[in-house]
Amino acid sequence: MKRTLILSVLLGVVGCSDAGRPDQRAVYLLLDTSGTYTEELDKARALMAYLLGTLDSGDSMAVALIDGGSFTEKNIVAKVTFDDRPSVANGQKRAFKETMDEVLSGIDRGAAHTDITGGVIQGHDYLTETGAGQRYLFVFSDLEEDLEKGQIRDFPLDMSGVEVIALNVTKLRQDNIDPRDYDKRLSHWQSRVESGGGQWRVINDLERLGQLIQWR
Repeated sequence: MKRTLILSVLLGVVGCSDAGRPDQRAVYLLLDTSGTYTEELDKARALMAYLLGTLDSGDSMAVALIDGGSFTEKNIVAKVTFDDRPSVANGQKRAFKETMDEVLSGIDRGAAHTDITGGVIQGHDYLTETGAGQRYLFVFSDLEEDLEKGQIRDFPLDMSGVEVIALNVTKLRQDNIDPRDYDKRLSHWQSRVESGGGQWRVINDLERLGQLIQWR
């Protein structure tokens, strides 16, 4: 994937609206691109289309990919704050969609490792920096964290002021052997989010996403 191309497109879609009003929403979408989960990316396209259609002027959105063992600023492939002028905001949405179509089309193989914790931390930081009163972190993943040898991620998370919504949490092969593993994975992440002061929800029925998200 050509990061330089993505970055240049990213700079072209950053909005010029002032952030910080309590009624503003900020959305951070964390996309898992590891292993066979790349087969779920068509659902991610539909998810982004829904989010772009429901966010308003003044709202912010960012998308980041979990595509390696260490999460950095480079993993954020698109971000925007929608302009107060509707015509400009609509243009930003079209540019954002085009950027993400190109990004997702460039993913030809699954990542070997998944630093979900790093992505969640980065997401919390981004959402906090927007100053938005409503902050949502969507995690599109099977929630199976696969770290490189020596990496440490077993520590408390600061999730204050953020609602984390896990989406499309698919079952792994090992879950078919012991179904309790799936529940343990969900409980593990729920505990980390809620003990860090955040809210937690799981939505697997993406066809009813509009009914289930329930924006504040």
